[in-house]
Amino acid sequence: MIDVTLLGSGGSMPIPNRFLSSLLISYKGRKILIDCGEGTQVAMRKMNTGFKNIDMICLTHLHGDHIFGLPGLISTMRNSERTEKIVILGPKGTNETLKVLLSPITYMPFELEIIENLQLPLGIIKSPQGLQVNEYNQSKSYDIILSILALEHSSPCLGYSFYLPRKPKFSVEKAEFYKVPMKLWSILQKGESVVHENKTYEPYMVFGEKRKGIKVSFITDTRPIEAIEDFIEESDLFICEGTYGDDRDAEKAERNMHMTFKEAAMLARKGEVRQLLLTHFSPSMDKPEKYRHNAEKIFPNTIVGHDGYSITISYQDN
Repeated sequence: MIDVTLLGSGGSMPIPNRFLSSLLISYKGRKILIDCGEGTQVAMRKMNTGFKNIDMICLTHLHGDHIFGLPGLISTMRNSERTEKIVILGPKGTNETLKVLLSPITYMPFELEIIENLQLPLGIIKSPQGLQVNEYNQSKSYDIILSILALEHSSPCLGYSFYLPRKPKFSVEKAEFYKVPMKLWSILQKGESVVHENKTYEPYMVFGEKRKGIKVSFITDTRPIEAIEDFIEESDLFICEGTYGDDRDAEKAERNMHMTFKEAAMLARKGEVRQLLLTHFSPSMDKPEKYRHNAEKIFPNTIVGHDGYSITISYQDN
């Protein structure tokens, strides 16, 4: 199970009742923040999400409307008695930009690990110290697998996809077929191999059919490039920018390297996602809901997001 909260649904500049781009993912009491626009701290307090347990911050790109809330948030976290490391992901230039942006903060009781321009998957493990980020190894088990995609914007920009694998059901029949001692069942169920009486037992010896996990994808500030379709494929929730709601703004969207509701809906349909959540609205669009039909006629299961919108995503079957 995973909780998603839209902290800010605006792009370019904040307006009354709409903070700038920011999204919070909560998993087993720990949090991942995607972008940190101006007002993110206020949104967190308003929505009572908390901030002390943020272990990872994923920056899509380095435009101000996506990062100007970061100095204040880091400064507040510094005063919250937090000591665990925070990992910040971002595109090329993130390290240098954050050196300047965070330079007024002279004391830091926790480590900031900055990883930039990475396009290889990462494996995330929930530990007592929080979410631990590692290079992805196909032979290991993870709580979350994070994939990254380079997008097409006026500055280097990244899309993020979070996949929560689900272990197959335990199969007594397979365990008995492979003659696995009963005392080893619980160990193998954790995904660990074990050597017993000079014989190696593997997890597949006790697992049944594979089960689909949970996938949440976040795409903003980009043109609707073809690579996105595969990247978001079968997402349970596809969070996508809808900077312009009116189809007549298609030329403006192309010029500014953004998307319309219609273009976001086309991606959702081609990616065969379950649900589309639109966000990152132009400040000129004071009532995004007015244009919902432009997305729904292409992809019916569309939500026009708003600050404070929250959804819990659970596994689909038993």
